[in-house]
Amino acid sequence: MSYNVTIQPTGDQICVEEGQTILQAALRQGVWLPFACGHGTCATCKVQVLDGDVDVGAASPFALMDVERDEGKVLACCATVSSDVTIEADIDVDEDFLGYAVNDYVSTVTSIIDLSPTIKGIHLRLSKPIQFQAGQYINLNIPGIDGARAFSMANTPKDTQDIELHIRLVDGGLATEYIHSNLCIGDELALSGPYGQFFVRDSLQGDLLFIAGGSGLSSIQSMILELLAKSDKRKITLCQGARNKAELYNQNLFENLEKNNSNFKYIPALSDISDEDNWAGYRGFVHEAANEYFHGKFADLKAYLCGPPMMINAAISTLMKGRLFERDIFMERFLTAADGDGNDQKSALFKKI
Repeated sequence: MSYNVTIQPTGDQICVEEGQTILQAALRQGVWLPFACGHGTCATCKVQVLDGDVDVGAASPFALMDVERDEGKVLACCATVSSDVTIEADIDVDEDFLGYAVNDYVSTVTSIIDLSPTIKGIHLRLSKPIQFQAGQYINLNIPGIDGARAFSMANTPKDTQDIELHIRLVDGGLATEYIHSNLCIGDELALSGPYGQFFVRDSLQGDLLFIAGGSGLSSIQSMILELLAKSDKRKITLCQGARNKAELYNQNLFENLEKNNSNFKYIPALSDISDEDNWAGYRGFVHEAANEYFHGKFADLKAYLCGPPMMINAAISTLMKGRLFERDIFMERFLTAADGDGNDQKSALFKKI
């Protein structure tokens, strides 16, 4: 059994199978609805039911209050339908969003590389080509573990059948512990994608600043490699933060890119090193390195941030003090169980879009 869902004000129509959520159906048919957590806790995907029968599903009472339920509001990531339905969503699709439909894939592990003591590079060969925008992510299913885990793709979109993931070991994280300890070359993993609204806005004027922390480098690596491959003329600056030299992975890659591209500047920063360490680069946090390089003036830049919440928050504060405002800042927060969500999930949104 399937039903038609009409989305206002765009007039888009999607077919929703029995038991499928409104959000799942929309993304798999290339129709964008705003969302972040994907499991009923953040309220980003809240929509108004105008007509039809909808089950709210497992929506958190904090994300969808009783009074909102009485008003006919639901969370698209949890809601299922039992009739033809019309909903109203707060949709503001970015003109640079290509809207590739989400698909399911079977992948085979072709390579596992130690990028740092805590981060592995996982290379997967897909059963069929994938289309995505640099900066987007996939949901990966891990054997024996409930729920998919989100990981950004580090390769460029021209690599349609081989994808690269950077996966950090998280204390107590069942998925990342399995990947770091049990995953082997030749293993098969199911995944779906692409997801996310983290990508370069080519329609916006201004030079580009990328700030990355930890495995947050993955999506930013994809963006920068694509920009340089297509000979983008804007000035591109990457500030990469790590605790120490061992955790500063892919340094040689970006140093070579800097040598071969006059419009690319690479600024690594280490926050936890001793005076005895042989390090001639910036000592301190990555947002401080960006602030020093740009002399506290960020106006007219477009900034893309990816990393743990503390890094993101510090970077946003620094950028806004330097006259860069919300409309020019785009971000991807990497959230883990240690950050309180319990699912190694990450939010793809800085603002409601």
